[in-house]
Amino acid sequence: MNIEIVQIKKPENINFILGQSHFIKTVEDIHEALVTAVPGIHFGLAFCEASNPRLIRWSGNDEAMLQLARENAMAIGAGHSFILFLAEGFYPVNVLNAVKQVPEVCRVFCATANPTEVIVAVTEQGRGIMGVVDGLPPAGIEGEEEIAARKSLLRRFGYKL
Repeated sequence: MNIEIVQIKKPENINFILGQSHFIKTVEDIHEALVTAVPGIHFGLAFCEASNPRLIRWSGNDEAMLQLARENAMAIGAGHSFILFLAEGFYPVNVLNAVKQVPEVCRVFCATANPTEVIVAVTEQGRGIMGVVDGLPPAGIEGEEEIAARKSLLRRFGYKL
């Protein structure tokens, strides 16, 4: 077995969700879950089919996000994995539960806009995601000023009253 690190390639402000599923129907079901959860959402989704014909299946409504999804799915190349890119102004917090409730979804590895590395195991049979490195390590512990800034940010975005 070999281990590869795949860097997710994307613009800095774009969020994505990386997960694992078990069925080709995933593409259509995640698409439906997204447009139901957030009307008007813009996204691109790609799914690595694990059995023949082993294609990158895809769906979405934003060409730039679709391109990111297809390219990153191909780079990861792990069977039954999916990657979903959300256009600017759309966030995982608004769709994550809908994605997790899709019956075929087995696991979500991450939902982030951070720089991300995917740790991929490569065996004679194929490739599988072992985990992710999401962002950078902590630079310290927040103090009162950082607590106030965090609370202010959440309220400015409307996530807290």
